[in-house]
Amino acid sequence: MSSHESILIVDYGSQYTQLIARRIRDQHVFCQIVPPRRLSADLLHQERPKGLILSGGPASVYQPNAPLPPQDVFEAGIPALGICYGMQAMGRVLGGEVRRANIREYGKSILNVLKAEGLFQGVKESSVCWMSHGDHIVVLPEGFIATAQSDNSRYAAIANRRRHLYGLQFHPEVVHTEQGDKILSNFLFNICGCHGKWTMASFVDEAIARIHEQVGDAHVVLGLSGGVDSSVAALLIHRAIGKRLTCIFVDNGLLRQGEREQVQKTFERHLSMDVRYADEDQRFLESLKGITDPEQKRKIIGREFVAVFETEAKAIPNVQFLAQGTLYPDVIESVSAWGGPSATIKTHHNVGGIPERMHLKLLEPLRDLFKDEVRELGKLLGLPEEIRIRHPFPGPGLAVRILGEVTPERLRIVREADFIVHCEIMQSPEDPTLYRKLWQAFAVLLPVKTVGVMGDERTYEHVIALRAVTSLDAMTADWAKLPAELLERISSRIINEVKGVNRVVYDISSKPPATIEWE
Repeated sequence: MSSHESILIVDYGSQYTQLIARRIRDQHVFCQIVPPRRLSADLLHQERPKGLILSGGPASVYQPNAPLPPQDVFEAGIPALGICYGMQAMGRVLGGEVRRANIREYGKSILNVLKAEGLFQGVKESSVCWMSHGDHIVVLPEGFIATAQSDNSRYAAIANRRRHLYGLQFHPEVVHTEQGDKILSNFLFNICGCHGKWTMASFVDEAIARIHEQVGDAHVVLGLSGGVDSSVAALLIHRAIGKRLTCIFVDNGLLRQGEREQVQKTFERHLSMDVRYADEDQRFLESLKGITDPEQKRKIIGREFVAVFETEAKAIPNVQFLAQGTLYPDVIESVSAWGGPSATIKTHHNVGGIPERMHLKLLEPLRDLFKDEVRELGKLLGLPEEIRIRHPFPGPGLAVRILGEVTPERLRIVREADFIVHCEIMQSPEDPTLYRKLWQAFAVLLPVKTVGVMGDERTYEHVIALRAVTSLDAMTADWAKLPAELLERISSRIINEVKGVNRVVYDISSKPPATIEWE
């Protein structure tokens, strides 16, 4: 049982489930995520949460074997909020009727509040919300009323205030829902009676206690990449077990320019941590030879990483754990983190790429955090700013920014182009704070060549795609409207300075439907 007030979130497989948790933590309330199979009246009695949230999901409640909550959880007297699929599941279990909608709602919709109370106390009468559903409730369960509607949803929100049961057909957790934070705040504080005293400092104390309990007297090796995720994981674990942590930096030949030098400067000189280096660029390149499928790349890189760590660990006494800076966006795109039925988007090398028969046990203290929370945690732990503000870099490195086979020549091209992108954005005279405003900006080498003209001669060379996005959490992202002058400088420098490139294009797709990385 939690030592502080908490909200229990049931994951029915929505890609947004962890966003619910993130929005709750933003309001300083602790929360736990559990799979549907764990939800029971006994669990509620054991955990004693202040409230229960049922997430969205890809299933239809009327399909055979659809995951549905037990009816007795709604008899426990604990306030419950169903979101999208969660609302439909609540409605069906309590005697309502759910059917396929004639008009599927996806994207922004106008929400009209019918009852300015409960979830909608202090909420604007009309505002934008985010819909994503093909089913809807057509008959309400006994005792429920409609509290909001949209053009295509008669029951966009429902409530049984006597039983403290609420449902939303839309997603209050996504940033596109204008009043989402207020709606969730009403549920947390007005309905559930939370006080909002949980902080990132609380997370540090709890994480250190969990690391102590999990590791015991064993030693830990950590894969240190130099990015914010593995760096914060290193600091947190070091604070918990001190010198029993050894960081291993694998030079796999897939790194950004200057990566190794920055790691040496930060961790050896400034943080006085034990870092060992493994030069394995040839090993990784040989393993990737002839491989073009991105899923194969990720699995191969994950396999080789683990093999290197296990080899290096043999020289360290009593090593039993491999630590990683895995975050939730990695997990939710790779597998269902909590046993729910979420769909796999792509495998991350440090999640789906981990071999089943690994000799070391995994230690992932950041597994349920988002990037911005990790940055906050890094600041609390004293991580230098130049590491803390770095843009995310995929675990498989430049291998997934090369579409097609990974070769030394193609690595050179994308590495040099990426460095130019980084430098120009960091030094942008149009906006000196641009780097901080962007979630990610990088170069991608495309598997095509195009005709060009250089020095009055015909060329037939590679194409670089530029990708820059803004985001709060990497679950959704918009393409960045970079200044035309900046794009022109980046294009000119890449074409003139990177041998083998004669064309640069700019990616203007958002997530969804695209992902941030190309592979």
